[in-house]
Formats: sequence, C-alpha cells, structure tokens
Amino acid sequence: MFTLAIVGRPNVGKSTLFNRLAGKQLAIVDDTPGVTRDWREAGAELFGHAFKIIDTAGLEEHFDDSIQGRMRKQTESALAQADAVLFVIDGRSGITPLDQHFAQWLRKQKMPVILVVNKAENDKAVMSSMGDAYSLGLGEPIALSSAHGIGLDDLFYALQPYLDEDDDEDDGYDNNGINLDSIDDIEGLEDFEFEAEEDDPEKPIKIAIVGRPNVGKSTLLNAIVEDERVMTGPEAGITRDAIAVDWQYEDRAFKLVDTAGMRKKSKVVGTIEKMSVEDTMRAVRLAQVVIMVIDANSPLEKQDLHIAGHIVDEGRALVIAVNKWDTIVEKDEVLEEMQYRLETSLGQVKDVRFVPISALHGSNIDKLFKAAMTTYEFWNVRTSTGKLNRWLSKVESQNAAPLVSGRSNRLKYITQVKTRPPTFAIWVSQPKELPQAYRRYLTNALRRDFDIQSVPIRLMVRTSKNPYEHKRGHGGKGKK
Repeated sequence: MFTLAIVGRPNVGKSTLFNRLAGKQLAIVDDTPGVTRDWREAGAELFGHAFKIIDTAGLEEHFDDSIQGRMRKQTESALAQADAVLFVIDGRSGITPLDQHFAQWLRKQKMPVILVVNKAENDKAVMSSMGDAYSLGLGEPIALSSAHGIGLDDLFYALQPYLDEDDDEDDGYDNNGINLDSIDDIEGLEDFEFEAEEDDPEKPIKIAIVGRPNVGKSTLLNAIVEDERVMTGPEAGITRDAIAVDWQYEDRAFKLVDTAGMRKKSKVVGTIEKMSVEDTMRAVRLAQVVIMVIDANSPLEKQDLHIAGHIVDEGRALVIAVNKWDTIVEKDEVLEEMQYRLETSLGQVKDVRFVPISALHGSNIDKLFKAAMTTYEFWNVRTSTGKLNRWLSKVESQNAAPLVSGRSNRLKYITQVKTRPPTFAIWVSQPKELPQAYRRYLTNALRRDFDIQSVPIRLMVRTSKNPYEHKRGHGGKGKK
C-alpha cells in the first residue's frame, strides 16, 4: 500500500495533519516544539482512497547523540519506509533557513516530494509564503489548514497518481464486546450461546508495553524487533506517543505498542505528560496482553503495583518483565520478594507470570513471549455451561451461601457469558445478600477447579425475573 511520510521542522503542524488524515486523535498535539519524537504510522483515507501515513519528529540540524540527533535518525528511518514525502512548512512564519536546508536534503532523496504550506486559514496571510515556497525547488505548493480541514481537495489531487483503491485498512484496534446487562433471565439459558471474541489467527495480537519511566520499555521493544525502531536513552520521559509496531513471531502477527512512562498521579505535570499518560491508558484499554516492565533494582514499588492493578481492572492479560536482571547479584532474594508482593498486593489475580530479562542484551526475550502467549491462552479460556453447573452444585454443597432471614440463598445457575477475560454470570435467589467474601470464594474456586491462571476473572451476580412482579400492589385477590 502507498505510504506517505509527513516531515518538516518542529511545530509546523505535522501531527495535526496526521490526525486529520487518520480521522482520529492518534498523535499528541501541542504548541510546544518537539512533542513528537518517534515515528508512527496509521491507516488514512482521503476521498475514498486508502493509504498509510507516517508522522515524524521535527527535522533539526543535529547529528550527535542528543535527543534532537536521535529524533533526526528516527525521521530518516521513517523515510526508508515511505513511497513519497509530504514536506510541511508553516505559512504564518514563512520560509526559514531550516526549511531551505531540508528542502535541499529532500531533493537528494530520489523520492516524490509534495510541498504543503500549512496554517493557511487566512489567504492574505500566506500569499507571500506561497510565493516564497516556489524557491524551495519542490514544485507547486499546496495551501492547507490541517486544523480546519481546508485544502484537502488540493492535497488529494496531488496524491491521486500514487493512491490505490484499497480502503480496507484500519489501525488494528477494535474494542468489541457484548451487552452483559441484557442477560437478566435464566429461562432458555440452557441453549444460550454467547458472542465470544474468538482468537483469529489472521489478526495481530495486540501487546502494550507499559511501566514507570526509565525502566527500559523502549529498549525492550527494540530488542524484540531487533531494530532501533523507537528512541532510547538515559533521559526519563523520552517516549511521549504510544507507538505501534507490527512484528512476526513464530508465524503469528503481533502489534507491539511502546508507551510513555506512568508516574504517580501527583507527580504528573504539564499538558504533554498528561496527554502521554492518557495515551498509555488508551493503549492498555485496547491491548489484549500487557507486558509491564519493572526495574529489577527496585522491583514492584507502589507505583508498579498501582499500574498492575489498573491493568487487571481493565481485564487485560498481564505479564511482568523484570528488566536489568543482569545487574542483580542476590537473584533468589529478589524473586522471593517479588512473589510475596504479588501474592499480598495483587490478590485479584493469582500466579501472575514474571520473567527476568535484560532488554539491553536481549536475554530471555523468547521466554517472555512464551509467557505472554500462555497467559493469552488463559485469557481466551472457554468453559461449557454443563461443566459449570455441575461444578456449582458441588461447591454449594461443600459451602452454601449464608442464610438470609433464616432462608437459604440458592445458587440457581451459572454460565460463561464472555471471554477476554473469562466472565461468568451466576443467578442467585437474592443477589444483593450474597456477601463479597462468598463471591471471592466462588471466584477462587473457579480459578482453582478450571485451572484459569494468571488472568482476572469476572463474576456477575444476577437474579431471575419474578413472573408475578407486575401483580404487586393489586392485593393478589381473585374474583368474587
């Protein structure tokens, strides 16, 4: 599919144009220069024609190992993936020496370049910029306002020779589900079939990589794909956008998402960091498996446990990568301490898998992915209704629910209503009177007896409809 890279100096509106063409808010946008640091791609559509777009970091004249220099290398890597370049300049500030420098550089790249004069809301304000733009030697410029959607028709005509008719691309993120609240009557549930989210081998498994700042998330992603796909460095907070990368492992497609570090809420300052955290939250919500990276030198701190709790609350399959393991001397002590903290602080999930790794040296990456795939299988587990109800009769006989006003609170029926994570609905005589402790007993028994490891289990308590409910208030008297 035709791929278009959007490039230009910082703060000319590249990410705004990227979001406009993608049709959704994917890239973080702010007036601060240099917000975008890694390149990211997405599906785009313009007047019925589908193609791919790549958002890149702002081009600057830095060739060292500074953040700006690493951003430039990332942009050069993005250009290697593209078929054409959309070179964006700021129509309000006019042509700058940096624009001229990179226009000259682009002319040497031997690939089509389309010149865009952005922020062209006011024709009079950009007339001089349009005239000066010809001096860049990149052909006729296109006046555009990515913020307001002005000039997209002209952009389409410039792109039309390169576009194909394939408009079926998406970003791979679908958030499907069923309305569990609609299941409120046990009548006919013996034949009930729920709409499961089946594992489709043709679709990529979505894995988000999350954790505190500077624990090695980006280094891990690079180690997995064996490429310098995202920026890394000693500075905390390098990653800002959630960057999705396609990858193959044992003939299965994956979509790996590198995310910004998550600090304590009280320490999150500035608009950009808040947007970065929101982007990370979204990545967790749309993932299927979440690899939480922790630092072996300070494992499972309070913030780590807070992040793990959020992942579990979202119902995602959780695997923990214990990074920088090569720096640890007393390995057995660290493992024992981690096991204890997981059991005491993350009680809603049992047997969470954690794998010691070194992202820097690429060690144990294969073990990490095997753990992720095993957890993914548990996340997709499906149990038949017949087995569940035989199980229910057994656990009720062993430990009945507490009495309500001297009467038994019967467990009538159970069925699995959803996978991802395994979700069960149980019908009880008086659901409001079923204590939380007894619900935990049922959940733990489900996990134990059906060997559902490492993933959250959801238990929904329901009651049958009373067929005489509508007759209440009429005295219940028959005809005289």
